[in-house]
Amino acid sequence: MSLADILQILAMAAVWGGSFLFLRMATPDFGPVPLVAVRVAVSALCLLPVLLLRPAWRTEFRANLPKLFLLGLINAAIPFPLFAYSTLFVTAGFASIINATAPLFAAVVAGVWLRDRITVGGFLGLVVGFSGVVLLVGNLPESQPGALLAIAGSLFASFLYGVSASFIKKHLSGVNAWVTTIGSFGFAALLLAPLAILKWPVVFPSAESWIAVLLLAVLCTAIPNIYYFRLVLRVGPGKAMAVAFLIPVFGILWGALVLGEKVTPGMLGGGAVTLLGTALVIGMIGKRHGALPTAG
Repeated sequence: MSLADILQILAMAAVWGGSFLFLRMATPDFGPVPLVAVRVAVSALCLLPVLLLRPAWRTEFRANLPKLFLLGLINAAIPFPLFAYSTLFVTAGFASIINATAPLFAAVVAGVWLRDRITVGGFLGLVVGFSGVVLLVGNLPESQPGALLAIAGSLFASFLYGVSASFIKKHLSGVNAWVTTIGSFGFAALLLAPLAILKWPVVFPSAESWIAVLLLAVLCTAIPNIYYFRLVLRVGPGKAMAVAFLIPVFGILWGALVLGEKVTPGMLGGGAVTLLGTALVIGMIGKRHGALPTAG
């Protein structure tokens, strides 16, 4: 990757690390589904004027409606509420560490679906990374009985991120990143709207929660996803998801600074092992000595 790609990944990690902070602040008031519905709807509306001003992009949008619908489902409509739900039970830092498993799933999916070669180091990284998740779960406080279900949902969300990365590479490689982003969030908003209306909170959310959701929608969703989709097309899904390796650093930092969240030794240890595995998978540590055959 070039220096520009690395700097872009750092910027996205800082912004996306903040998304877990905003989720922790707003989810209790909104609830997971209404919060995410507002998040993706505002994100799509922010970007829609650009699409309307570009006739070629509108044509591209119409030509890829089924694919964009599916992307909206697997990249936002399902995983976003799962992560929002998790922040009701675990800290922003903990949730961001679980998010770091996305490259592990991306490597497996890309190996099976795209026939990307899995190196020996990459296979070792998968083992190490998922061992880190086991350590994290084993160090959960006993006072959080709903945390296991929340973490299971978050892991499934991370798996869907891995699937969506390969889906973009395989089926939307020639589509403009703006079209991909608007389509993904627009369809996610439509999919979530009925349930969001049914689950809308009886007590109107506070001003602080609305500010958190708007920052989440614009700063942490609309803008960085455009750059992320471009990065996937430029360097591939595995390397692009290296951003997840750095998100926990910022997730833990923002959670500790803003919310005063406690950082436990178990979180640091399990997180370090998980991130080590991620680094091995994306080739940030060691050389790629040989490759393991992929399925099929």
